[in-house]
Amino acid sequence: MEERKKYLIALGGGSGTRFGSDVPKQFLPLGGVPILQRSISAFTAAVAGIKVITVLPSGETARWKELCQKHVFNTPQIIIAGGITRFHSVRAALEKVPDGALVAIHDGVRPLVSPRLIKDMFAAMAEHRALIPALPVTDTLKFRETPGVGPDRSGLVAVQTPQVFRSEDIRAAYFETGYREDFTDDASVAAAFGIPVNLFPGEKLNFKITTPEDLALAELLVQ
Repeated sequence: MEERKKYLIALGGGSGTRFGSDVPKQFLPLGGVPILQRSISAFTAAVAGIKVITVLPSGETARWKELCQKHVFNTPQIIIAGGITRFHSVRAALEKVPDGALVAIHDGVRPLVSPRLIKDMFAAMAEHRALIPALPVTDTLKFRETPGVGPDRSGLVAVQTPQVFRSEDIRAAYFETGYREDFTDDASVAAAFGIPVNLFPGEKLNFKITTPEDLALAELLVQ
């Protein structure tokens, strides 16, 4: 059986307003390299010949091309403009992915994902239709409404990306399912469409850069 080609959808479509920066956070430097570049490079290091589709905010293509030129980042990419929500951005990117492939959908601001995790997840897809990395929740959880009372955390996990799918499955899920507010990630879209989603051991360092404190921690780690 012919091996499936592999695709990456790198989601760099955020505006950075919550981060408090005039520059979208995916373009900010981490160890002297743009965050988005680090995220994509983990995949190109893990999978030779992976096809890269980069989702950018509308109007930011020129900035990204300048950054790629400045940092001699020559990875071929298909660049598309993001939609009004994450759902719409992913759906637009999936139009560039053929059936019969494997596609990893990754937050462009998770730059510390390891090539080993990527490689292992793609290998495990021989036995699964959808995989998402996850970590057990270790913090104590409490309800705001009822101080002192909290749910059992043993059944809870913290979900990460990349989330990896057979392309024909996730394309069908996105193209045949309308947008819903509870679609917070790709796994929720897949599950609503009836695709079985399996968990894969995540990585503590594969965190999402959401705040300036996250970026400061990431700087210490890359040093």
